[in-house]
Amino acid sequence: MNWREIQPSVSQIWEGEHWLKMRSVLRQRILKPKDVAIFSGDINQVIADLIKRIYILKSQAEDGETVTNVNDLFFKYSMEGVATILYESRLGCLESSVPQPTLDYIEALGLMFSMFKTSMYAGAIPRWLRPLVPRPWREFCRSWDGLFKFSQIHVDNKLRDIQCRMDRGERVRGGLLTGLVLGQELSREEIYANMTEMLLAGVDTTAFTLSWAVYLLARHPQVQQTVYRQILKNLGERHVPTATDVPKVPLVRALLKETLRLFPVLPGNGRVTQEDLVVGGYLIPKGTQLALCHYATSYEDENFPRAKEFRPERWLRKGDLDRVDNFGSIPFGHGVRSCIGRRIAELEIHLALIQLLQHFEIKTSSWTKAVPARTHGLLTPGEPIHVCFVNRK
Repeated sequence: MNWREIQPSVSQIWEGEHWLKMRSVLRQRILKPKDVAIFSGDINQVIADLIKRIYILKSQAEDGETVTNVNDLFFKYSMEGVATILYESRLGCLESSVPQPTLDYIEALGLMFSMFKTSMYAGAIPRWLRPLVPRPWREFCRSWDGLFKFSQIHVDNKLRDIQCRMDRGERVRGGLLTGLVLGQELSREEIYANMTEMLLAGVDTTAFTLSWAVYLLARHPQVQQTVYRQILKNLGERHVPTATDVPKVPLVRALLKETLRLFPVLPGNGRVTQEDLVVGGYLIPKGTQLALCHYATSYEDENFPRAKEFRPERWLRKGDLDRVDNFGSIPFGHGVRSCIGRRIAELEIHLALIQLLQHFEIKTSSWTKAVPARTHGLLTPGEPIHVCFVNRK
């Protein structure tokens, strides 16, 4: 079985009542902060490997401090982290020698994103004509075959493990994938599809956001020092944080929100109207596709005073009843179709930022330069990001 074989049925999976049924199953497991809090230990094990990797990379640098291309480093961290949660297994992304299946997935992911824009046009071609398209559609399908195969292998491994334990009469308990299998609310095909989509959606998005956050901290040392002082005061120098510790450092959460305001991984959101609407005196007929580019609205002073400035404190609440929600920036979307992996991504980033700042002062180096943002389907750093990780004394 490959992606091309199930693609027509998978397309139906993401629409209407079928999609809503699957979303409700996933929402029960990973949409609330308390639901993902149980993954803190797994994520912290990955962060420990990330920090070890940073020490190794620092030791190989000429100045003993600069890590070049943190984009690649955080890609490996986010892939390891999200796969640990989805598949309940480690992939070896942060090892000195990355396993070949993992390298194959990375290659397939790179191919898929490189073909993203072209495939958008190829996707409009009738299905019967696609085999005649010389390159774009075939390459796009080949990349998805690789992504799907990777997920299929890990899901099948878990299915065999569960079956063996049940055959031995053992009580089977586990994480997200085990729960989906035992719950029997989704078919195997639906599990394949959802695991593939969630891994794909959770890797680059987390990696790009962490890269931008580190870049911004290096270029704004006063902001970094303020965040670090709060971590030091409320958590300590070496306390390994869990999900329950994150509310104690509101500046870390504000840092993430401000990073996503300035560099939203998904620069826009789209919806198709389900009924006729009148907005601002204009009739918008049913079936109209609407798009909001919140990458643009995030930079409007009308929505965010001094919008071009990096000011995490703008997201801090003044009291328990205060809210600072602002629909000028909705990087995870909103409503029933908002990002299903939001809480996982937030936990991965919050815990990583806390521990990175506990171990290192992040600085610019002679390699660091202004990095532009570029849109390749997602909003990405246009150049590799290079920063110094200076050991805390």
